Amino acid sequence: MEAVITVIALLFVLMVALGAYATVKAVGAARRGVDRTLTQARRTVEDQTLRARSFAQPGTAGEVARLRLALRTSMRATRDALHAGAAEDASLKESLGLFERLSAHGQELDAELRRLESEPDRAALADTLPALRERTERITGAADSLRWAARDRARRFADDDLDSLSAQIDVEAGALRHWTRTEPTREPWTVTPDDKRTPDGERAPDGERTPGVKKKADLKKTPDASEGRRSGSAGERSRPAIDPAAPRPAYPWQRKARPESTT
Repeated sequence: MEAVITVIALLFVLMVALGAYATVKAVGAARRGVDRTLTQARRTVEDQTLRARSFAQPGTAGEVARLRLALRTSMRATRDALHAGAAEDASLKESLGLFERLSAHGQELDAELRRLESEPDRAALADTLPALRERTERITGAADSLRWAARDRARRFADDDLDSLSAQIDVEAGALRHWTRTEPTREPWTVTPDDKRTPDGERAPDGERTPGVKKKADLKKTPDASEGRRSGSAGERSRPAIDPAAPRPAYPWQRKARPESTT
């Protein structure tokens, strides 16, 4: 009885532990989902704000907003393209490592541009703006180069796969339409002087003649057989079909036959 109670207690504790673990995992997943949603919403709001500032604010303030917007857009697009391609192409993992190093420079530049948005000294901001613009162009150019290289690689793989698939489909289509292929046929009784074949159907070597097969020239050179056949046929035509009856012998005791017209 005590053993049964012990087993039940252990099962109860195990179920409680599993329930607690599942609850923690579910709460963690929900929290990560909420954080991801909040981050995406915050990013969207910030991008819209920067876009509005770049059009509404003139001068250095609008230029700083445009630089931040271009930097964030390029880095985000490159990150999404590399992560999507790395799931199918293992060669992009090295590109992801390079992008992570580039992202550190991009985040540092974005933080610096964010601080300069509230800079009251417009003259000092105008002096540092060319250097910030050049730095932004270098980072966005490197990010764009990685992104387009990854896209070109994926497109090339897709084109190669499509070419291979098209070739295989053409071969299969030809095999399915096997009745449309016509091959030249030759009558078995037709023999030309140049077509010398053995009785087995193989082609005879040059200079040799197939047994039992005469050329047209040989047929012209042997007229004896044809003349014999011609004379024999003429003799058969002149010979009567029924031989005439031989005369009967006359005996002395027979009366002389009278003609049928006498009375």
